[in-house]
Amino acid sequence: MAITLNDLAVVTSKLAEGFGVTLQIFALTLLFALPLGLIISFGSMSKIWIIKYPIKFFIWIIRGTPLMLQLLVVYYGPSILFGVKGLSNFPAVIITFVINYACYFSEIYRGGIESIPKGQYEAGQVLGLKKSQTFFRIVLLQVVKHIVPPMSNEIITLVKDTSLARTIMLYEVIWAGQKFVSKGLLWPLFYTAIFYLVFCGVLTVLFGQIEKKLNYFS
Repeated sequence: MAITLNDLAVVTSKLAEGFGVTLQIFALTLLFALPLGLIISFGSMSKIWIIKYPIKFFIWIIRGTPLMLQLLVVYYGPSILFGVKGLSNFPAVIITFVINYACYFSEIYRGGIESIPKGQYEAGQVLGLKKSQTFFRIVLLQVVKHIVPPMSNEIITLVKDTSLARTIMLYEVIWAGQKFVSKGLLWPLFYTAIFYLVFCGVLTVLFGQIEKKLNYFS
């Protein structure tokens, strides 16, 4: 079956609409998960066991279970377990994604922070800086240099994980493409790959540029 310009325009419009939701999930997840992940990493490195071990246990659960399962629990759990009205699908997706990725980001932050030699902290003390000043003025930028590669991998994975939102009936780009299958059209489903490839390509170039700018820490 030949693809007409009208067909292409209609499909592109619908996929763009779905991809708009995908972008919202992506942006809101990063907005909240990046700072939350840093806070969680501080907790997991705490010397206070009552803070450290519950947080580590929680991270273990989140990283050890599928994101799809977490979506189902957050969306259906309140009504099934407690008989109360749960969240609508979009807030449920955002909350689940933020918690999931914050835990993954926290481990990346932790690895980056622990990779910095203790001498850096001692140098800050010699300069008369407080621990917080030493971290934000000396250590943090070096941590960023170490975590950019693994962080970029997780962020690109996030782009593709947004497709799981359809599990709880949230309209996104994959669902938009799949709706055309019922009309006997398969190519729109493959067309969705272009949206992902372009977006991931842009992110790859962006992170490549960030790594180059951070080379002065080498």
